[in-house]
Amino acid sequence: MDEAAAGGRAGRASAAGSASEKSLRVLEAVAAPGGPHRLADVTAAAAVPKSSAFRILASLVDQGFVRQEADSRYGVGPRLRGLSALVGAAEPAGIGRILGELRRATGQTVHLALHSGRTITCIRKLESEDQPFRTASRIGMRMPLHTTAIGKSILALLPAEEVRELIDATGLPRRTPQTLTTARALHAQLAAVRAQGFALDDEENEPTIRCIGAAIPGPAGRPVGGVSVTTVTFLVSREEIQAYAPALRAAAEALAPLL
Repeated sequence: MDEAAAGGRAGRASAAGSASEKSLRVLEAVAAPGGPHRLADVTAAAAVPKSSAFRILASLVDQGFVRQEADSRYGVGPRLRGLSALVGAAEPAGIGRILGELRRATGQTVHLALHSGRTITCIRKLESEDQPFRTASRIGMRMPLHTTAIGKSILALLPAEEVRELIDATGLPRRTPQTLTTARALHAQLAAVRAQGFALDDEENEPTIRCIGAAIPGPAGRPVGGVSVTTVTFLVSREEIQAYAPALRAAAEALAPLL
């Protein structure tokens, strides 16, 4: 997928947000797969003005969180790699157990992703042990909110004004012929997600891929991420994948206190 597109509409920079929010968005853009990244790409993905992004990057380079290459592109620095290792080591063991149980219950590939600004970021993927097919997703990949089951389950729990701001900022780019590209269609589906407690991605993000996802609420009820079950359309029907909803919701509930 075009991961740069997932971070926001190219060239649209915003002065919105505090200095710390801008710095975090810049750091996230640098850490995105496919790096090292050009200044223009970091600016677009972080939605930060070029002059601000340059100043932030200079500070992060000085602190060792970002590395500047000889060709002036920016990559992950040693301090950020060390922080990543610490975070990974601190992950509760229960997360892997819960995801493993969900995979065994469904026989399908399972994803865990966190809400990251205007996207979701995949942090865990357990491939199906029975199916010979593999999806294009990978750990660290950023994906749009409006095209994915996890993303839509998160959007359904966000305030309506925040969803409108997201649509205004990024648009609803088409990824497949099935992608929802109008605000009216997206809002209608989000209402259904709230009513049923899960979201469906029916070839909206990737052809032949069908997913069901549920949001994982944080301490204040705001979604911090989501979990999904992923299948291929020629093996699992819409009706069959929706039968996984009880196991999926149970996994999301069990994961909530661990994230």
